[in-house]
Amino acid sequence: MKIYKFPFSIAYSDTDAGGIVYHGRYIEIAERARMDMMRGISLPADDIGFVVRELNIKYLHPLTLAADIVVETEIKSVGSASMTLEQKFVHNDAICAIMQITVAYIGGNMKIKRIPTEILSKLH
Repeated sequence: MKIYKFPFSIAYSDTDAGGIVYHGRYIEIAERARMDMMRGISLPADDIGFVVRELNIKYLHPLTLAADIVVETEIKSVGSASMTLEQKFVHNDAICAIMQITVAYIGGNMKIKRIPTEILSKLH
C-alpha cells in the first residue's frame, strides 16, 4: 500500500535532559503523521473517527535534538471497523523506531462502527 511521509524536526521540547527524544513524544509525533495522512478526508458529521486501540513501539536508535526525520506511515491491513498501521521513524536512512498501531472507527455514540466506504476509498 501507499506510504505516507511526514517530515518533522526534533525540537528542544521533544527531548529529555540528555538531549534524547523522550519516549512518549514518539506517540505524539506519530499522531501528527496520522493526522497529516487523513488531511482532506471528511468524516460524517456525527462520527468521532479513528481512535487508538492498541500500539507497540520498538526503539532501535535514539533520536536527538535538531534531527530532521521522516515518519513513514503505511496501512498494513484494513478490517470492517479497524485498521492496522506501521509507522517508521527514519533519520538519515536509518530506522530509529517502529510503531505498530491499531485504530478503531468510532461513531457519534462512542461505539465501534464500520469504516465508511468513502473514507476507505481515499486511503487506498
